[in-house]
Amino acid sequence: MLAFAIFLVTLVLVIWQPRGLGIGWSALGGAVVALLTGVVNWGDVLVVWHIVWDATFTFVALIIISLILDEAGFFAWAALHIARWGNGRGRLLFPLIVMQGALIAAVFANDGAALLLTPIVVAILARLDFSPGVALAFIIATGFVADSTSLPLVISNLVNIVSANYFEIGFDRYAQVMVPVDLVSLAATLLVLGVYFRKQIPHRYDVERLEAPATAIRDPQVFRAAFPLLIALLVALFVTAQWEIPFTFIMGTAALILMAIAGRWFSPGHVHVVSLKKVLKNAPWQIVLFSVGMYLVVYGLGNAWLTAWAADVLVWLSRQGDFVATLGTGFASAILASLMNNMPSTLVGALAIDQAQVSSQTQQLMVYANVIGNDLGPKFTPIGSLATLLWLHVLAGKGYRISWGQYMKVGLVITPPVLLATLIALALWLPAISSP
Repeated sequence: MLAFAIFLVTLVLVIWQPRGLGIGWSALGGAVVALLTGVVNWGDVLVVWHIVWDATFTFVALIIISLILDEAGFFAWAALHIARWGNGRGRLLFPLIVMQGALIAAVFANDGAALLLTPIVVAILARLDFSPGVALAFIIATGFVADSTSLPLVISNLVNIVSANYFEIGFDRYAQVMVPVDLVSLAATLLVLGVYFRKQIPHRYDVERLEAPATAIRDPQVFRAAFPLLIALLVALFVTAQWEIPFTFIMGTAALILMAIAGRWFSPGHVHVVSLKKVLKNAPWQIVLFSVGMYLVVYGLGNAWLTAWAADVLVWLSRQGDFVATLGTGFASAILASLMNNMPSTLVGALAIDQAQVSSQTQQLMVYANVIGNDLGPKFTPIGSLATLLWLHVLAGKGYRISWGQYMKVGLVITPPVLLATLIALALWLPAISSP
């Protein structure tokens, strides 16, 4: 009960963030209380740090890359191209924006897609003079696809990085399993969103209201370096997978290279456009404190009872066959993520899967189902992920206020079918590529 009380208070503080305390300090405060009360010990701190350090700093480096590209106008340039490709047809523009969100989520993580692309989409919709109802359909679609298609690569979601590191899954093996599964998730997302918002999507829009994409480019040097750097980054992640090099080193190197280009480090006297000071200030440094603090609190809760209980549930599911085990693990993880946030839920799931006595193939299915559940499950409720809370805050600043009731009304309708289709795809695909 003490471990649960500490977790509950910590979660409330993380969501509430009284007096600008921030998610990091709120979570760290809960960890300190857990240490002082004996719920966790210093040995647990080392265990948790080993689990989260690579994932956390990889995520920070990825967001720094995203912020630099955003400041250079990369995402605005891409969004304007997409809007022009729609050729004035709303029924074409809607899926194009959804697919753009999926591509950005795959490479720049779900947070990058939701937080960087949303303001750009809002600005484009304002130029097209769409009504608030129409604009909201596009905005919600952008936020939803950021999570529902953050499956394909290890770097596509912090959940993926933590899980891949914990179970020692290589970048190449992870992609082999999850890229096809993600394509199913994207197809299901397009279908569900298209049906749900079919009445809001306009038939026509005026392309002439949009400026030329080239006008969005603020830093030509960073823009020219973007595609070669991203291609080299993905190649490096695949090639180095066999040597188990921490993702932080690879992603951090890419971030430093882009910082050097943006800051004109090798061109003294040249004026730089992108403010690295602003980028570093806006980088999610508090996620480091949050990861360590929140994971320690959850680790204590797991030691008390949650991990053993979850492991028993997984063992029972495994006895029903791999198909049921996959769907059951995914939906259980999704529900847990929607109630306690997907980051602590990911750790609970990983610890429980590691502890459960199941076959090797069943364990693999559960590992990936846990990832899917924690990537998609946050769409049930606003507290499911920090990205969603920040996304709602960004929208409020742009004049689009979505209440928790409105959010859950949409989330509870559109999430289950996408989650179900994605888990079925996993249950069919993984055994097919794993069989001798």
